[in-house]
Amino acid sequence: MNTADTVFIGGAIFTRGQVSSGPAAIAIVDGIIAAIGTDEEIRGWVAPRTEVIDLRGRLLVPGFQDAHVHPVAAGIELLQCNLTQATDADDCLRRIREYADANPDEPWILGGGWSMSFFQGGTPAASLLDDVVPDRPVMLVNRDHHGTWVNSLALELAGIDANTPDPVDGRIERDTAGNPSGTLHEGASELLSGVRPVVNDALAYRGLLRGQQELHSFGITGWQDSLIGTGLGMPDALGVYLRALEEGSLRSRVTGALWWERHEGLEQVGKLIARRDLVTQAARPEMLSAGTVKMMIDGVTENFTAAMTMPYLDVHGHCTDNAGLSFISPEALNTFVSRLDEEGFQVHFHALGDRAVRETLDALEAARASNGPSTNRHHIAHLQVVAAADVPRFAELGVAANIQALWACEDEQLYDLTFPFLAQELIEQHYPFGALAKAGARLVGGSDWPVSTPDPIQAIHVSVNRVTPGGDNLPLGGDRQRLGLAEAITAYTEGSAYINGREESTGSLRVGYRADLAVIDRDLFAVPAERIHEAKVVSTWIDGICVYEGQ
Repeated sequence: MNTADTVFIGGAIFTRGQVSSGPAAIAIVDGIIAAIGTDEEIRGWVAPRTEVIDLRGRLLVPGFQDAHVHPVAAGIELLQCNLTQATDADDCLRRIREYADANPDEPWILGGGWSMSFFQGGTPAASLLDDVVPDRPVMLVNRDHHGTWVNSLALELAGIDANTPDPVDGRIERDTAGNPSGTLHEGASELLSGVRPVVNDALAYRGLLRGQQELHSFGITGWQDSLIGTGLGMPDALGVYLRALEEGSLRSRVTGALWWERHEGLEQVGKLIARRDLVTQAARPEMLSAGTVKMMIDGVTENFTAAMTMPYLDVHGHCTDNAGLSFISPEALNTFVSRLDEEGFQVHFHALGDRAVRETLDALEAARASNGPSTNRHHIAHLQVVAAADVPRFAELGVAANIQALWACEDEQLYDLTFPFLAQELIEQHYPFGALAKAGARLVGGSDWPVSTPDPIQAIHVSVNRVTPGGDNLPLGGDRQRLGLAEAITAYTEGSAYINGREESTGSLRVGYRADLAVIDRDLFAVPAERIHEAKVVSTWIDGICVYEGQ
């Protein structure tokens, strides 16, 4: 008689290849899915020591995997001055004051998560912080981590004044007299690097464990950490991951994307190879790998640094001379990507603007011409604006579309800080996930947390509805850009497992696959589409062991 450690009965399951959910039960032995069948068939695996989980009509899915996330930085933010739950500017200031009062011995007030939409033009002033924290420097990154809000003392300590030039990859927000007003965009935030506190290994380790805990609560069993290095002020988490693996506290499957320093060239390839080899020698590949390089091609639309094919508009609707920033020239990008591809690296790109997406696809096409077809599974993340002519190139080049689907709706920030400054043609090309899917592109799902919630159910809701969770506004892009529910769930399970190089053992419910699972409190296929966002994960399992159990 076959004996299971755990069985799931009485519910529905969904996995890759299905068009909807269906009744089924699962038996798990030694962390592996041993059998899938009817309730009656799986009951035959039950012995006195078997744990029997009655799903009571709930939905069992493969564990979600996040293809673009920053769990260490996000976990640190949860431990610092966390503004992600703030509702407006006044609420931000209240939370900052309360945090400063509760932490009188902190030499700097650090944290983040504020929304640009809370402030005129998305650029809060230093004077607001001066009023609530007059005695210590304050440095708070915004929700998308492309801007930093500082007080006057932080500016003074860093020596940033009216005579400080903008760096080539960023901008200092200034008042009418040319003085820094309190917001630093993109690379300008690095002007604080000489004075701000460095995140030590102890805090980074606590951040990883706190971030992992949060991700487990949303059914996430693995992820791609999309910045392993010191870019954008992030701590280098490579040693932290290795420590967590050695101590047994890393319970999730992680692919690390090693940061490409955009101010350097090919001389850094050797260092990247050495870091990859270090992980290969020290780690268990089923838990941790580092064969990916992350390249940041442009900025973001809200501060006009996303690289577009058409110039941004001013407040009067007139064309400016700014079409955003390409952080790496197209010629250099072609050379770098071809070399990384030749060395067997997967390349993970940040590209929001349509020019950035095109330059990235061109570089991947050049790599293919130089090296031949690749199995390195390159992918482009964010894809806010994609020209129609470039949509079919994803499938043609075998490039995955790494979607942050939660953003594909008309929220306040998009409506107030983006659309008024873009040509109509660019607005019409926003987040074309439906078009990419129809053109045969492989979709993989990520959150970019802490930029936005890591909850895949919220992202799946927007994928299907193209409106904010619980919102009743018009769907962004109309019906043509919606994804089907099965498509959306697959992107966040098998799709991300593929991009993380783990689709042969995770991301699907199959006999012989690892028992990485998530239980959702209702069958998403049995509820109205506009109510998908109400669902919650009630338990998360990795290798057949429950790592999260909710209420």
